[in-house]
Amino acid sequence: MTSLDKPTSETDQPHRTDQQDADAKAVTEAALFEAFGGVRGMVETVLPGLLFVTIFTINKDLTASAIAALAVSLVLVVVRLLRKDTVKHAFSGVFGVAFGVLFAKMTGNAKDFYLPGMIYTLGLALAYLVTTVAGVPLIGLILGPVFKENLSWRTRNPGRKKAYAKASYAWGLILLAKCAILFPLYWWADTAQLGWVLVALKIPPFLLAVYLTWVFLAKAPPPIDVFAEMEAEEEAEKARKAVREGLAPDFAQAEQDLTEGFAGTERDAGPARHRRTD
Repeated sequence: MTSLDKPTSETDQPHRTDQQDADAKAVTEAALFEAFGGVRGMVETVLPGLLFVTIFTINKDLTASAIAALAVSLVLVVVRLLRKDTVKHAFSGVFGVAFGVLFAKMTGNAKDFYLPGMIYTLGLALAYLVTTVAGVPLIGLILGPVFKENLSWRTRNPGRKKAYAKASYAWGLILLAKCAILFPLYWWADTAQLGWVLVALKIPPFLLAVYLTWVFLAKAPPPIDVFAEMEAEEEAEKARKAVREGLAPDFAQAEQDLTEGFAGTERDAGPARHRRTD
């Protein structure tokens, strides 16, 4: 077992100062902002549905409402492409609206515009809960690459795994509560009523889930930067190879230079870098 594979316990974590805690919270906030799209991502999520229900409330025209919602979602994608921004959030909006339009046009029932999104929300809620019970919380799979820790939290960072489990449970339960409101309305309410309730429930549950995720992760041990570890291992292997081939005249000096360089990398990484010792 190498130093990259050894698990660490929560008691191995060094005591963090107030400044390190503040830095950890800032890093977590930035990562969540990147993962979930921030304010702009929320606007792109809400705007097509808001436009659909507004137009339908006014004129009860399914075709006009569907075309308007699809058009604005496409415009959002084009704007991101022109600005050379990431388009994953805008594209997800386009697909969601397209499926909604398809369902509504196939059935002739305007309420079916919302059905694919509702089914997706239910499936996502179950995915958060099931993966957490299985020991691989979904929020960890989503955020691991963002924090450059990949899946290291599963076996090497138990405190962080626990935080991901808490966050995944929070997401799952919040989304289930949202479904418990929307699905009865799908059967009992008219299209406009369902649409306005759905729009109203777009942002608050999302913000609550993101906030709880931030709270759990900000208090958790810092992530293990597996990319920095792999780079350090590669540099160490190069140094050892150079010594074996007689290209490094002083093995001790080479090891010292490598160690000092890696320590500098750790200091630059700040609290987001999980420091390890063999």
